[in-house]
Amino acid sequence: MSDPNQSSKIVIAKWTDRFVAWLIDFIIVSVILTSIIFAHYGTMDYEFEGEGFWIENSQFLPTSGIFFMYWVILEYKTGQTIGKKILNLKVTNVSGGKASLKGIAISSFGKSFLLPLDMILGWILTNEKRQRIFNKLGDTIVIKVKESIREQDITYTKD
Repeated sequence: MSDPNQSSKIVIAKWTDRFVAWLIDFIIVSVILTSIIFAHYGTMDYEFEGEGFWIENSQFLPTSGIFFMYWVILEYKTGQTIGKKILNLKVTNVSGGKASLKGIAISSFGKSFLLPLDMILGWILTNEKRQRIFNKLGDTIVIKVKESIREQDITYTKD
């Protein structure tokens, strides 16, 4: 039997809200990574040994990998990252239920390693669900979560 108090209406998150949530997450993870690097090297001016594009830019892969793990772990466990929690957003499957680990991983891969391409193609090929390309591939959407009930909005009655 279905719960009469549950709505079948899913509110798709705005692109701007999603961007602000991503920006909050980016800042949080970047500050943590920067602090770790500074604590380890004693400076922000560190270099990896060797020459060439991949060696000189080798911080991209580990950094993107950390962002990937951050998004996969939090979005799979709770549906929300810190940024999404602040903006009342949540990652779900297209029906509004808990997204699969595979779906979360696919979606997170796009925003961790290929975000500019993923976003541009997502905007060009957008649908009513406002999915990035990797959201479509992972069958995930980002929804607006109903705000929790505020204590002052609760009325108590006796039986």
